[in-house]
Amino acid sequence: MEDRELRLVSGWAALVGVLLGLGVLIALIAAAIMSQSPALLWLIIPGSLAWVISLLGFIVNGPNMARVVLLFGAYVGTLKDVGFFYGNPFYLRSKVSLRIRSLETGVTSTEERKDATGRVVQEAKQQRQPLKVNDKDGTPIEIAAVVVWKVANAAQAMFQVDNYVDFVKMQADAALRNLASRYSYDAPEGDEHSLRGHIEAVAVQLKSELHERIHQAGVEILDARISYLAYATEIAAAMLQRQQAGAIIAARSRIVEGAVGMVEHALQMLSEKHVVDLDPERRAAMVSNLLVVLCGHAVPQPVLNTGTLHN
Repeated sequence: MEDRELRLVSGWAALVGVLLGLGVLIALIAAAIMSQSPALLWLIIPGSLAWVISLLGFIVNGPNMARVVLLFGAYVGTLKDVGFFYGNPFYLRSKVSLRIRSLETGVTSTEERKDATGRVVQEAKQQRQPLKVNDKDGTPIEIAAVVVWKVANAAQAMFQVDNYVDFVKMQADAALRNLASRYSYDAPEGDEHSLRGHIEAVAVQLKSELHERIHQAGVEILDARISYLAYATEIAAAMLQRQQAGAIIAARSRIVEGAVGMVEHALQMLSEKHVVDLDPERRAAMVSNLLVVLCGHAVPQPVLNTGTLHN
């Protein structure tokens, strides 16, 4: 549905007209009392009823607010101007906020409740419970996202869905579940997108999917990104060990790669400067000793050779 902008007359000018109408009614009542003519009642009674109904036409609209206006069930337009206005007293006006809002998935709010005496029996509080889903590999994870949105089409927000706020919340949860099932929690670098390693790409995908789901409700998604990501409690310890093992393997690979380069460089320099000539057996022994020294965890203990090179 197209959002049509509604233009109304100034409320101050209408207020002057309403006050003039009140003056006319007062004059008629005074004339009826002085002349004692009941015929004037046919003017006073309908005029008084019309004057009371005319008071319902005043509209005050604040900044970043919109009024979706209906007349006997037909959509008339949307008032977005800020100020004091006057329209048809029979207009049905529904207020829609155009402010930027944010929501976090998995957050439930409990309203404050009071008993008959006014004593608070339940305080208002918020509880955060991230969504528990399976990623692409079937690993259970906990995930939550922050979505920044606003109403872009007030008419669609009012007429396309029952409650656009609840609709945004439900679709945000559904989109996040669908997104998490298409990505792995973690993946080798350069292999594929992952939830943990490619935050910006995942945020763009989440925003795009939310737009496809919510735009028909007149809502615009300004930003969407993951705010919480962790392994599920039951597998967190095992996955931590897996990450630690992967880090150790990666570190060992870098150490071995660097050690091989250092040994190669050392042998090359010894050969170029003719410091010592090594046969293949002594060369292999030297390489073995250097690799043990460079790759070992413990500090190497030197052994003094008091004999010759071959003893």
